[in-house]
Amino acid sequence: MNKAELANRLAEKLNVSKKLAEDFVAGFEEAVTRALLQGDEVTIAGFGTFSARTRKGRMGVNPQKPSEPIQIPSVVVPKFKAGKALKDTLKGKRTVQE
Repeated sequence: MNKAELANRLAEKLNVSKKLAEDFVAGFEEAVTRALLQGDEVTIAGFGTFSARTRKGRMGVNPQKPSEPIQIPSVVVPKFKAGKALKDTLKGKRTVQE
């Protein structure tokens, strides 16, 4: 499912226009991104937690010259940890709310 398909499903589920649903999706995306940039976590009970983690720098290998080592710098990456309700639903222990 892509962003447009998600907006379409939200529009149907919430009985709102597609444009308003697209705005909901864009607003959610922006809110989560801003929170992660500020070092916060975004927790949606039962669904999961979005967070930002720093991946340590390390030594790697230059793919063009395998004998040449290169330093890969540390970088901040997004992380998502699924919540219990989401995990249980995917395992078949719970049904999706309609």
